[in-house]
Amino acid sequence: MLYPKTNAARAVLDLSGVWDFRLSKCDPWESIAVPASYNDQKTDRRFRSHVGLAWYRTQMTIPSFYAGQRRVLRFDAVTHDAVVWLDGKELCRHRGGFLPFEADVTDLTVPGRTHELLIRVDNRINHSTLPVGNEGGVAFFGSDNAGIPSVEAGKRLQQDKGINLPNFDFFNYAGVTRPVRLYTTPLSYIDGVTLDADMHGVLSYAMKTVGEGAVQIDILDAQGHIAASGEGCCGTLHVADPHLWQPYPGTPYLYTARIRFGDDLYEQHFGFRSIEIKGHQILLNGSPIHLHGPCKHEDLPFHGRGLDVCANVADIALYRWLNANVLRMSHYPYAEEMYDLCDREGILVVDETPAVGIGAGDRVDPYKTFPLADYHAKVLADMIARDRNHPSVIMWSLGNEPDTEHFPQSAYDYWKPLYDLAHKLDTQNRPVTMVCCQNDYTKDLITRTMDVVCINRYYGWYNLSGDLETAKYAFNIELDFWEEIDKPLILSEYGADTVNGLHNVVPEMFSEEFQVEYYEAIHECLDARAFVAGEFPWNFADFNTQQGPMRSGGNRKGLFTRDRKPKMAAHYFRRRWDHFEK
Repeated sequence: MLYPKTNAARAVLDLSGVWDFRLSKCDPWESIAVPASYNDQKTDRRFRSHVGLAWYRTQMTIPSFYAGQRRVLRFDAVTHDAVVWLDGKELCRHRGGFLPFEADVTDLTVPGRTHELLIRVDNRINHSTLPVGNEGGVAFFGSDNAGIPSVEAGKRLQQDKGINLPNFDFFNYAGVTRPVRLYTTPLSYIDGVTLDADMHGVLSYAMKTVGEGAVQIDILDAQGHIAASGEGCCGTLHVADPHLWQPYPGTPYLYTARIRFGDDLYEQHFGFRSIEIKGHQILLNGSPIHLHGPCKHEDLPFHGRGLDVCANVADIALYRWLNANVLRMSHYPYAEEMYDLCDREGILVVDETPAVGIGAGDRVDPYKTFPLADYHAKVLADMIARDRNHPSVIMWSLGNEPDTEHFPQSAYDYWKPLYDLAHKLDTQNRPVTMVCCQNDYTKDLITRTMDVVCINRYYGWYNLSGDLETAKYAFNIELDFWEEIDKPLILSEYGADTVNGLHNVVPEMFSEEFQVEYYEAIHECLDARAFVAGEFPWNFADFNTQQGPMRSGGNRKGLFTRDRKPKMAAHYFRRRWDHFEK
């Protein structure tokens, strides 16, 4: 599924704007912005806490000059499930809130006419969704207070009322969160492009086409000069002395594959670069690289998880200000516009499926009771198909913080086929990982089998809270364990909640001084270990969460506030990572 682009052969009609919206068929239609989550656009608390179905409606007029063209309606993301009607007839359905879907409407639309589009969205989460929701009425950071009769009765009432709480620590934003567009192609068209470019200038390509015609491919350098040409739906080209795509502060040099098929035209940017694992090192373009940059969320005031291209540009500018070189797309695939921006700006990407929250305590084996395996495999395949041409994407993450401790063999049997599938589907054979929750790592059988060991650890915060000397002692014991595995290790989450503006002469939890001392303590452990290949602080900016007794206005582990004001820790990392780049 190609990203919609306007060129001499194709047109794109963006349907972004103000749509009609209602939470139920009984409500009057109201105004709502698309793309954006609907939760924070109104003062009515029902919008904030809504669970279940909601409805969007708009009109679209097909330009007359679209006649004779194939017409496709594309949805970049609808959270979480969607049913779409066109002029009162069901057009398509889609499961999952973070990847695109589309429908051919050539025979259902008339150029020059106006058509009605209706979308039903469903934000409910449970044991069969990704991310996973609870089915017992207990929030991720709530407390079930088992055994208290009144609390047990309250939980039953929550279930009866349809309360739907996440098994993850970020807000369950919902709605049409990314653009809806109608795009055109010629009737014979390019349907898929796969580009695999290495550091030696070798480009393997494969095109999927529909209809009659011959394929011509030209490789253009950054100045628009032809560097290589070829014919046919698949083949190999060679660019002599290629400019390599390098992450910031290097030059992220991009080439363009210009593909012609009959009357159709499509252009795809790509970069010559290699990524591989050797011993406990990650090699980019044949040289060891240390990955450093904060994790992030798609989370903004008003927009929720809705696409904001301006905010993306500002955020990546702050990544470069931090001297960061990597962005982990936690905990779901982000909007495609962010990947394009990372390609342009030289920010490496760890791409992650929305498989977060697979666990239900030590009494329920989620791998035998949650109906997820086939769906998880499809989401992984769709993510790889969408993102494989981006030079910024250097690693696939199968998911975040599953239970790998209580049912270790079941976890292995679930995750290992996904690991194998990722390698099978990705013709570039990028490294594959899975992000491990803080647990009894000696029982975990699957994390050690990944190409890169990624662990989320909060020694000194959730564990041994505030006692940084003991936290270092405990963390070093664990690092001794992972050193024997002899694979690259990335500390893929670590951090401390910090209220901006709270200062103490003697650093204590929640103060800005403590956040800096926390990071200094953890880095003391990391810097002494040669097998540590990366550090991803949690989080880039404060973000919204479900309300709970451990959250005051959301998760405050950001290096920046939610409106992107730096805390002391941001300046600390800017200095630290400037040293790495030199």
